[in-house]
Amino acid sequence: MVFKRLLGSLGVGGPTVDTVLDPGAVTPGGQLSGQVQLKGGDSDFTVEHITLELVARVEAEHDGGESEGVVVFERFTVGGGFRLAAGELHSVPFSVTVPWETPVTELHGQALGVVLGVRTELAISGAKDKGDLDQLAVRPLPVQEAALEALGRLGFGFKSADLELGRISGTGQQLPFYQEIELTPAPQYAHHVNEIEVTFLATPAGVEIILEADKRGGLFSDGHDAVSRFTVGHQGVEQVDWNTEVDGWIRQMIEHRASYGGHGSYGHGAPHQHGGHYGHGAPYATHPHKDEHGHGGHHHDDGHGHRSGPGIGTAVAAGAAGLAVGVVGGMVAAEVIDEVGDFFEGDDEESGED
Repeated sequence: MVFKRLLGSLGVGGPTVDTVLDPGAVTPGGQLSGQVQLKGGDSDFTVEHITLELVARVEAEHDGGESEGVVVFERFTVGGGFRLAAGELHSVPFSVTVPWETPVTELHGQALGVVLGVRTELAISGAKDKGDLDQLAVRPLPVQEAALEALGRLGFGFKSADLELGRISGTGQQLPFYQEIELTPAPQYAHHVNEIEVTFLATPAGVEIILEADKRGGLFSDGHDAVSRFTVGHQGVEQVDWNTEVDGWIRQMIEHRASYGGHGSYGHGAPHQHGGHYGHGAPYATHPHKDEHGHGGHHHDDGHGHRSGPGIGTAVAAGAAGLAVGVVGGMVAAEVIDEVGDFFEGDDEESGED
């Protein structure tokens, strides 16, 4: 990436900035390192602060349907308080810790279609400009990878992944959104469920794994959801028989729901909550996945194949070795690249108007 000129509030002839991230994907709760490289403009400037923002492309559901927006989910001030001479080259190294709940964007190097970025805000001589945006790659923690691999070996297939604005009640969720990884059912469960949705909420102690199964409706009955939550520590991952463990989770979820005849509480009594606004501490309106009869809300199949959306346009083939074996067709791969590119290009254009 070359230096990007700041044409917004700083004006033509102002400093340029380029944030260079260290190679490789980070993990949730891990270190994100790199350098912010500055080049002085036509005159001297005082750099008041350099701030990095972690941003995500997030979907929101509301009365009018669905929409997408950009959510800032973390900010780090990595430098400032110095004079940048005309034409001077100056580099500011940084190493920051990303949130534990940072979504996973890839599995075994295959993109899942989730779009995250690192945006650089430069405050110089009383003016601010968001002049650089870089794509952020996040690989799963060992627990997350082990669970996904087990699902793949059990026969579940990758369908899509997206980020949903809202909170999952009854959990320690910190971010204003959560990630859903949608899977097609394994053959032995195909008559029970339409798909499985997996959400990971990681903490320093472990990972809370939330499984949601969209249950098929019969001729005279509506489909409904089954939800269960399981917590796994970070230690001893290699000692676990993950195929048996995860298969037990799936069976428990389905049997637990069936024992209540399709009626009852959401998992352990925790409905999802969805917000109507992006970030900024806006209050969240409550729209549970299930109505008072336990029937599926916005996540149930309506009989016409319409669901809450396929995410950001990804499709990764499931195989015996695990979920992320390869991208299905060059056309799908191209769509993922195009959408990622549109996100970053569009954000850069908007940032110049701030």
